[in-house]
Amino acid sequence: MTRIDSLLVATAVAIAPLTALADSPNGVKTLSPPGAIKPTGTWNLGTRAGDFVFIAGMRGIDPATNTLVAGDEARVRQAFLNMKLIAESEGATLQDAVRLVVYVTDMYRFRPIANKIQEELWGNGPYPPRTIVEVDRLNQDDILEVEGTFYAPAKK
Repeated sequence: MTRIDSLLVATAVAIAPLTALADSPNGVKTLSPPGAIKPTGTWNLGTRAGDFVFIAGMRGIDPATNTLVAGDEARVRQAFLNMKLIAESEGATLQDAVRLVVYVTDMYRFRPIANKIQEELWGNGPYPPRTIVEVDRLNQDDILEVEGTFYAPAKK
């Protein structure tokens, strides 16, 4: 083996672990941290792209059973906690949220619960920008879904 061949092999071996971490050619990494819910279709819980973490719509699913939590307030809280777990798995906190989108099936019933849970989790704020939208229906006839974008600088 020539010196150049040795360098090429050494370089390939050195970069292999780095490229194995990326799920896309541009370094977008899919997320599935321990303790999170299990996706039930053709979607991932979230992705990291550079310094940002994008979390799919989370619902009030108990990660231990992968079934909906009973009770409106408990279910809304669980949806936010599911999002929080994924954000924290990438080094972000709730204070690092740069945008939330909340979908509810009844604005008058569920927006006040979402506000209450956000106050519990974020304290007195500041709160991230949030869009809340009433929709006709959610998967499994659920009541709320929350998605978030978080700033979490990648470790250099």
